[in-house]
Amino acid sequence: MDVFADTFIWLTSPANWSGSGGIPTRLFEHLQYSALVLLIAAAVALPLGMLIGHTGRGRVAAVAAAGALRALPTLGLLVLFALLAGSGLMPPVWALVILTVPPLLAGSYAGVASVDRTVVDGARAVGMTELQILFRVEIPNGLPVLAGGIRTAVLQVIATVSVVAYLPLGGLGRYLFDGLVLQDFPRMLGGSLLIAALAIAVDLILAAVQRMILSPGLSTDSRGGRKSAGDLAAAAPADADLQGGTA
Repeated sequence: MDVFADTFIWLTSPANWSGSGGIPTRLFEHLQYSALVLLIAAAVALPLGMLIGHTGRGRVAAVAAAGALRALPTLGLLVLFALLAGSGLMPPVWALVILTVPPLLAGSYAGVASVDRTVVDGARAVGMTELQILFRVEIPNGLPVLAGGIRTAVLQVIATVSVVAYLPLGGLGRYLFDGLVLQDFPRMLGGSLLIAALAIAVDLILAAVQRMILSPGLSTDSRGGRKSAGDLAAAAPADADLQGGTA
């Protein structure tokens, strides 16, 4: 119980909320590292996953590659990149990017591939181009699954970016490694709680954003129930008639 009491004292101490090593500074560093990793990984994984989901090509290779990347040890990969590329921010960032690509790739592929094929065929029948089908049909309809993959990747990054403090860099992981060296267990527990709280807060924000951007017509019908794939498929011929009438 003394550890928990000391952890509460550590978290509420004004000295830990100011200065270059204070909680706000470490929190900002943690978010910076996480955002950089996510931006680079998303630029690689999202277009590739959407392309695979749309065309259906390369699914086996993508699943195998994602599984292999997931099996890589985070700390080992981090040390390897540091040895190969030297010190600095980018070696750990690239190591974390490799570990972030699989959930983003899987989420984007699954989101696009989850759209009912009859809906896609209906869009193709009315003359939509492949890009129009992808951006106006598949991505909007697959957004719940795609957003789930993004949220999973964000939580994973926030949790694992703590290891950059091993090199050493900043971030909330600094409290874990410094606490381990100094045998300061309240600092270690406090750092862990801060990382968990940050992950929960970010996930809640992403969940709220997801609810705002998700089309109500995609999730509910006029009676408040969830639309089925059959309802969406039935709407495709109607759209075709409307477009044919206005041509």
